[in-house]
Amino acid sequence: MNRQAAGWIIALLALVAVPFVHRDPYHLHVLVLILIWSFAYTSWSIMGRFGLVSLGHGGFMGIGAYVTALLWNHLGVSPWIGIPLSMATAGVLALVVAYPCFRFRITGHYFVLVTLALSGIVLQVITATRDYTGGSLGYTPQRAPSGKGLLALQFDDKTTWYLIALAVWVLGLVIWRAIDRSMIRHAMEAISEDEDAAAAAGVNVTAEKLKITLISALMTALSGALYCQYQMFISPDTVSGIAVSLQMVFAAIVGGVYVALGPTVGAVITIVLAEVLRISFGTKAVGWDNLVYGVLLVLFIIFLPKGILGSVIDRIKSPRKPSRSHEQQTVPIARR
Repeated sequence: MNRQAAGWIIALLALVAVPFVHRDPYHLHVLVLILIWSFAYTSWSIMGRFGLVSLGHGGFMGIGAYVTALLWNHLGVSPWIGIPLSMATAGVLALVVAYPCFRFRITGHYFVLVTLALSGIVLQVITATRDYTGGSLGYTPQRAPSGKGLLALQFDDKTTWYLIALAVWVLGLVIWRAIDRSMIRHAMEAISEDEDAAAAAGVNVTAEKLKITLISALMTALSGALYCQYQMFISPDTVSGIAVSLQMVFAAIVGGVYVALGPTVGAVITIVLAEVLRISFGTKAVGWDNLVYGVLLVLFIIFLPKGILGSVIDRIKSPRKPSRSHEQQTVPIARR
């Protein structure tokens, strides 16, 4: 076992031990939110790192949350079955929208606009079907009868939810790492550089893009379903729409879209910022976090395009340039 693997195992064991050492309910609540949103941001970065900028992931997250809750409330379908069904729904929608885009080479800002429209449509459908979804007032999954919490994936214990969120977070990192070490990564990097050259080299451009889009959509829907089951309340503003999509873009870019733990850093920033604003200003700060996200996103794109973690890693890996005084001292010696 190499040193890096040992470090990961030690870190994971330390994270598992957190809820048994520190039992503060509020702190565990914040950690659960960070882990769930980290998984959501990681799902976006899987596409974003290859130049596929999507503003439709808020729609996928909304589908994961609402389909799971609606199946449970109206049909009595357990979330253990409802979550895979919601993921399948998001996956089908992603393929339906993405296939014509990739087939007819709708890329760049045109692709961004298509995904933006997708997110807006999902938001409008949720709001318009208020008789079923609660509309803008939000929606609450029905509480399971006593003794059926496991069947309904409803737990009052923060420790249980922390361990579930931690497992899902690790799953996201494993998927990110698997893609990073697979041929999909090399194919997508070639496509992002030059689609024509990649196609000439034998890469099936449409199929490779669809693969990465499907994986990203499925992961995002899963994050939405877990968020719904944990919070036991969802609304179009919290799990769907353009604002959620922009939040994902912000967190992934600020943390580092090209680094596995970059989205996690972004999640820490977004969740802590939202909590600080909520505690400090209450209802007066509603919407302030989106304003801060926008300003910081512009600044990071201009001055720190690789994000916080990506820039730190680059700084560590890049060799230090010799100082000018050192060069002046070594030149005469070389001449002698």
